[in-house]
Amino acid sequence: MGSFDSAVSMLDEMKKRGIEPDLITFNTLLNGSYVKGQFLDGENMWELMTTKNVVPDIKSYNAKLLGLALEKKTKEAVELVEEMKKKEVKPDQFSFNALIKGYVNEGNLEQAKLWYTEIVKNERSPDKKTFETLLPFVCERGEVGLASELCKDIFKGKVLVDISVLQLAVDGLVKESKIEEAKELVEFGKTNRYCRYSLTLPSDV
Repeated sequence: MGSFDSAVSMLDEMKKRGIEPDLITFNTLLNGSYVKGQFLDGENMWELMTTKNVVPDIKSYNAKLLGLALEKKTKEAVELVEEMKKKEVKPDQFSFNALIKGYVNEGNLEQAKLWYTEIVKNERSPDKKTFETLLPFVCERGEVGLASELCKDIFKGKVLVDISVLQLAVDGLVKESKIEEAKELVEFGKTNRYCRYSLTLPSDV
């Protein structure tokens, strides 16, 4: 029995006991399907939710957005964000992170950058997930100038990220002979007031 069939069986059992599935129930099932990469099960669950007249909230939409991102269906993800806005469900940080992840998965740097700027435009702040998704991709593409700016945004926003993410930017700058910028990031790592990062430069620099 597939996960969707199992979920339907569970809902049937709830109904027998006089318990109607609510939004929390469906969000749990949606998250379990979309996040695990079981996209079709997620879509079937979404359809079932609408037939039960349960109105999706931001958590429902974010689960679906992540599912679309994992399936590299970013065009549909953007359309879903527009649908959210029409229904007065304001996209949050998780929504934007899902879109960025989708474009990173598709190898589309320009759109990933665009949705990064949308975070600030929508009065949100990039978080750990944002940077740990976008920064390695930017470094991989050799966009060391942008990588440096993202690192500065990390320090400015006092965002806690894994040191390896910052080190990627330092290494990329050194590789492109932007030594002073690399040294600047290393210094930021040492002197910022919220978390010290022991970033390193090659011994011959």
